[in-house]
Amino acid sequence: MNADAIVFQSPCQLSVQPLPLRAMVPGDIEVQVEYSGISTGTERLLWDGSMPPFPGMGYPLVPGYETVGRVVRTLGDVPLAIGDRVFVPGSYSFEGVHNLFGGAGQRLVVPAARVVRVNEPGAQASGADAVLLALAATAYHSVTFGGTRDPDTPPDLIVGHGVMGRLLARLTVAAGGPAPVVWETQALRQDGADGYTVLHPDDDDRKNYRAIYDVSGDARILHKVIPRLDKGGEVVLAGFYHQDISFAYAPAFMREASIRVAAEWKRADLLAVTELVNTGRLSLDGLITHTHTPSQARDAYEVAFGDPLCLKMVLDWSH
Repeated sequence: MNADAIVFQSPCQLSVQPLPLRAMVPGDIEVQVEYSGISTGTERLLWDGSMPPFPGMGYPLVPGYETVGRVVRTLGDVPLAIGDRVFVPGSYSFEGVHNLFGGAGQRLVVPAARVVRVNEPGAQASGADAVLLALAATAYHSVTFGGTRDPDTPPDLIVGHGVMGRLLARLTVAAGGPAPVVWETQALRQDGADGYTVLHPDDDDRKNYRAIYDVSGDARILHKVIPRLDKGGEVVLAGFYHQDISFAYAPAFMREASIRVAAEWKRADLLAVTELVNTGRLSLDGLITHTHTPSQARDAYEVAFGDPLCLKMVLDWSH
């Protein structure tokens, strides 16, 4: 069986083409995709060819790890039923290409244990918001390390008011922590705060932050935020950086600064944020700003990576 998929033939070159799906084995499900998201972090690096050495890296590749669809077939004993809506965090569905991360396709074959069931949307919702679960899990992991870390100091400064920054701020507020400050340099992205404050860095003179979380991906960020730390404060690098990161030692020394790197989310993080969303404690509303069809894929990627008004671009596979 073949299914259409987004294929990066080489950096900045894509096509939508039918690819053979791998055969199902017991424990697998087949998912008819409704929506897939375009990541402005790792997927941008795959698109422009700047991704550092990464397991499975190579072209041609099928990108995507933010996919929502319905179960249309199962094989063996699986805890899902035909018609269930699930979130798929990438796949190894397609033959003859690199699956990095293999979620941007019309149909996917994945182990049932890899996906999570998501609630049906309300009458006025499409269900596309569930593509944001991977980003929410990334934000959650940066604070809790998958539930293994109970931070004494939740984020009080977040750098970047894109989707990740907004999710991290919402998670902080939902957990009952003090409302964080968010830095954003682009005026077009300074609105949309709900229960927290967004400032341009130049308008903030505070220099006693205890926990600064960077989700901007700016490799120069440590030079900017270490001088804003309180003594003994921590900087968490929660973005993805394709350039080497450095910092001036003297300011870090004077503050006895800690620098922590938050890696990719784990399944425990995904399950935790799915529960928060399903129970209404975490809202994903208002973060998807653009939707294109797969036939408009090239334009979709250019808008996702180049338009500051685009917080999140979603491909609609349902028509």
